[in-house]
Amino acid sequence: MNSRKILPFFSYIFHPIFISVYAALIYFYLNGSYFSNPEKYFAIFQIVVITILLPILFYLGLRTAGKVNSVMISEVSQRKIPLIIQCFLTILLIRKSITLDRFPEFYFFFLGGLLSTILALIFVFFKTKASLHMLAISALTVFVIGLSIHNQTQNINMIAIFVLMHGVVASSRLEMKAHTNKELVIGFLLGVIPQLLLLRFWL
Repeated sequence: MNSRKILPFFSYIFHPIFISVYAALIYFYLNGSYFSNPEKYFAIFQIVVITILLPILFYLGLRTAGKVNSVMISEVSQRKIPLIIQCFLTILLIRKSITLDRFPEFYFFFLGGLLSTILALIFVFFKTKASLHMLAISALTVFVIGLSIHNQTQNINMIAIFVLMHGVVASSRLEMKAHTNKELVIGFLLGVIPQLLLLRFWL
């Protein structure tokens, strides 16, 4: 099968909207013994609602209103409202669900995600588009590495897979002509830097 036909598939699998759920599954898999099953399921349920279902509803509303024309939101001018909505939803999540006292490591992951989103929004006002796919997967990768260090576990295979996925997702975005190399690098840096800066608070 032609790899060029397969690559776009990864843009959907690693769409930013799913990254928080992936992070939740990894977090509770690696830290499962610290939480009861009902606690884990309820947290994941809240994350699904706030990071997937609500954004989809907002997207449908924006699409109906003609504010966006694609689920990938490729136009820079169309990114302001979705990114602002994402900021408010993330604030809601870390204030009401993934709190510092109950899920400290996960709290800082979302706080880093909030900072990354704000930075991406600032870039939009300067007519610059950052790759949100690269932002999301790079933030998740740093989080997984941080968990490995924090728990003193050897998650080499998992980390290697996510590092590999950086290349696959970047190739996917280039194949779909959604981003330039510069936009991919900006997205990568916006995802990595806030997570690295916040590592010191929970490692």
